[in-house]
Amino acid sequence: MKKFELLAASAIALFYTNPALAQQAPPAQSAVQDNGADQNTSDDIVVTAQRTSERLQDVPISVSAFTGKALETQQIHNSLDLQLSLPNITYTKTNFTASSFTIRGIGDLCTGFSCDAATGIHINDVPVPATRLFETEYLDMERVEVLRGPQGTLFGRNATSGVVNFITARPDLTGIHASGSAEYGNYNSKKVTGVLNVPIGDTLGVRFAGLYLDRDGYTTNTFDNSQIDGRKLYQVRGSIRWQPSSSTTVDLMGSYFREDDNRSRIQKQLCHRDPTGILGCSPDRLGFDSVNSNAVFQDILTSREFFTIALSPSLAPFAVRSLYGADGFNGIAVPIDLRTVNSNVKPTYFSDEINIQGRIDQDFGQMSLSVIGGYNRSSVDSTAGYFLNTPNSLAANVGLNTFLGAASLPGSPFATGRALAFNSAGQLCTSAVDRSYTGVFGGHTYGCSSSPLNYDESRSKSEGWSAEAHLNSHFDGMFNFLIGGIYLTGITDGDYYVSPGLGSYAADIIGYAKGLGAGLPAGTTYLAPGFFNSETQRYQLKSYGIFGETYFQFSPKWKLTIGARYSHDQKFVTDRSPLLSVLVPYGTANAFSSPFAGAYDADAGTAGAQQYRNATVQFGRVTGRVVLDYKPSDNSMIYLSYSRGYKSGGINPPFDPSVFTAPATFKPESIDAFELGTKNTFMNGALRLNASVFYYKYKDLQLSRILNKTSFNDNTNADIYGAEVEAIIRPERHFMVNLSASYLKTKIKDFSLVDTRDPSGGRSDTVIIKDITNASNCVVRPTGNGTAAQANAFVNIVNTNAFHLQGPTPVPGTNTTGAYSICSTLATLIAGQVPNTPATAGLYGLQTALRGALGLPAGSVLPFQYTTTSAGVANGLPDGVAVDLSGNQLPNAPTWKFSAGAQHTMDIGSNGMTLVTRGDLTYTGEYFSRSFNRPIDKIQGYEVVNLSMTLNGPDEKWYLRGFVQNLTANNAITGQYVTDASTGLFTNIFTLEPRRYGVSAGFKF
Repeated sequence: MKKFELLAASAIALFYTNPALAQQAPPAQSAVQDNGADQNTSDDIVVTAQRTSERLQDVPISVSAFTGKALETQQIHNSLDLQLSLPNITYTKTNFTASSFTIRGIGDLCTGFSCDAATGIHINDVPVPATRLFETEYLDMERVEVLRGPQGTLFGRNATSGVVNFITARPDLTGIHASGSAEYGNYNSKKVTGVLNVPIGDTLGVRFAGLYLDRDGYTTNTFDNSQIDGRKLYQVRGSIRWQPSSSTTVDLMGSYFREDDNRSRIQKQLCHRDPTGILGCSPDRLGFDSVNSNAVFQDILTSREFFTIALSPSLAPFAVRSLYGADGFNGIAVPIDLRTVNSNVKPTYFSDEINIQGRIDQDFGQMSLSVIGGYNRSSVDSTAGYFLNTPNSLAANVGLNTFLGAASLPGSPFATGRALAFNSAGQLCTSAVDRSYTGVFGGHTYGCSSSPLNYDESRSKSEGWSAEAHLNSHFDGMFNFLIGGIYLTGITDGDYYVSPGLGSYAADIIGYAKGLGAGLPAGTTYLAPGFFNSETQRYQLKSYGIFGETYFQFSPKWKLTIGARYSHDQKFVTDRSPLLSVLVPYGTANAFSSPFAGAYDADAGTAGAQQYRNATVQFGRVTGRVVLDYKPSDNSMIYLSYSRGYKSGGINPPFDPSVFTAPATFKPESIDAFELGTKNTFMNGALRLNASVFYYKYKDLQLSRILNKTSFNDNTNADIYGAEVEAIIRPERHFMVNLSASYLKTKIKDFSLVDTRDPSGGRSDTVIIKDITNASNCVVRPTGNGTAAQANAFVNIVNTNAFHLQGPTPVPGTNTTGAYSICSTLATLIAGQVPNTPATAGLYGLQTALRGALGLPAGSVLPFQYTTTSAGVANGLPDGVAVDLSGNQLPNAPTWKFSAGAQHTMDIGSNGMTLVTRGDLTYTGEYFSRSFNRPIDKIQGYEVVNLSMTLNGPDEKWYLRGFVQNLTANNAITGQYVTDASTGLFTNIFTLEPRRYGVSAGFKF
């Protein structure tokens, strides 16, 4: 505690980059201040963080901002660069074409379309929840403002962590201006930007801006010796400003962004191989190993054991392999380099976005009104190798060749010739994913290869509209106010597919077997989807808010701010998640296809078809803030604030209800935030020091975990506290140093979860079960007087007598054993619910034999746990043993972070030329990628060093620059994602961009 008190006492924060004046004022009236070579140390910095023009030093909020020139000078080109210069902020890409901008330990830990972002993203004050802005390069920005802490009474939508507001440059009515730049760097990187500003008369102006970027990939694919993870994108923007009078300003803006390249969503996959195949990857550490695919559902569902036990012994000859033999990645090496993969699947990435916005600002003297509206449409479609590795060839596989030699199975989709699961060369074909769910049997083929083509695809389309108005007063007296309201609505359609190379083969065999079991006539069978899809056919959000603040200026030194907001969110979803467990009669037209049209899809009556789930939730909440600030002088301010943050709840992603049950919704989260801060300017502006300390009390924090091929969001409580320190020192106009540091402590409270990496919970008295019917994991756990020996004996007896499977074996990286088995059957036996009928005589007799073998009286309860958890296997065993997370840190929340930058300007001659040299260093301390805080979850601290040297011509009409980013070529990991038990629990990682260097030249007039 003494350490924290010392930090709190010494914490000082500085806003060291510089914003422009308020949006309400046209550029012609703005004296934009930058961290440029000629900035005067006494310049005031003006921001609009409180929806009005204020000096930064007068704003009682933790806010940072960067002008367009500061973004360029500090080499801040995208969001990964932006977070490096901000205290208590991290940014990382995440799974499913998403990202997380974490502020003070609060980030996007929720998974699903109905999850609200913790950090509100605004473009020109307009909220854009589905924007792809984090993916592009910054273009012609007036400034970027970052507000830390809960927001709601000032900005349109609630945000629990903060707001990032991107302000684009507006037309300048004073004259014609133009600028442009060209850049070339390593990785054959080519970047061109251009801006043209043209006034039309005295009251109208237009501005055009464009950007083009094309570079080779950062990653080498040894499969075909190609470069992947490249970028090819462009962005254009047009703006109009009409100012018919000094009191009226109308702004219109439209932009378009498009990317079409081979960018990889995932940098690398890491795994310490589990030789037993029960887990796939061991939970002890990350390594450069391939996953043991005997733990993966496609290998399990094409195995001899599954065919024999779950389908028919007659199908065993067609099995691809045995679960007790070599797996699909046996002997396959993984390149020991974070930027090298060996994948037979090439990534693709397409994304585009349209933004249209309008704004009217009207000054009535003592009142001003702002009306803002916007439309946003975005889409993304990305494919990638699911394992980022190439499996063994199946060209000589005995099972597949037996299948081909037998002309497949009479009546199967393959035999009918409707579509071929193999091409003329005998290569296995992988289904191209679509919502007909027929795959190769419906003519949808991704490709054919002797090595299975395992890939996933993440795609979505979103569009949204918003309208907002707020009224500000400018009275001369002590009282002023702001009042406003917003309405926002949006629609999203999206899919996340996993298409395994063996999926079509499994679908053919399973469909045939189920057809025979249903007594279908010869020549007919069932068709099962050969791939997984989390299908959200429609997600719709309707949200409105009424907000306002009052300001009481008691004296030149004392001011009180009181704000309140009412928020209402309604969310509706139509979705489903079909997989191989869903079967329809083969030949049924559009068996799985159905446009959104009401309660269920059109074929709801078709045998085996999975219906759409329709769910609606709505939430309403009152929040607000109170701020008291005191200014002992014009150069100092102290403020104390309380605010309540809120983020609405939602609907969990879809799941197959035939496999398990789970909660459909998750609760809203709220946060009580307390902050004490100070802002100071000393030595006639040569030194600026700002400070803040804060404490957050978090309720119902939304945390995501993946289980049984889908994600679920849980709620827990947490405490957060910390301090932020920033400073800028400018002893003379040619030299400047900026410093910042932050401390953060996060603690989860009273919460337990099952860790999918190790469902045994670290206990030695459990047996981990890999289910051979759906590849999920469950556990057998003793209760009462039961022992570990009895648990192992129980599984061994069932496996050897009922399934002819092997008994438990030690699982490396855990304290316990594991075995292949069937969770639901084990649970039925434990529950003692097997009737003594001819159909169940075998199991009934086995139940009796178990009691005898374990030395238990006849009719006694078996001493094992079978009660299901809230997200466990339906009618089965617990998914695992929950572990206590109390006291653990929140993900992506480094305890320490600091940065330092130095800039020197040297005059060259007397004609105004300058040489500006700048260096920046950022260090982000270690943190955890998951709330379980296991050693395997730890992300090591990393540093980033950037350098640049710029030669500016007279009046900065042109420049030449050399630069290097990430000087030390640090490939540090920024985020991790652990996959499902059914895919082997490998870890996707996301990294910094590699070392980049190059030269650029530009002009302006």
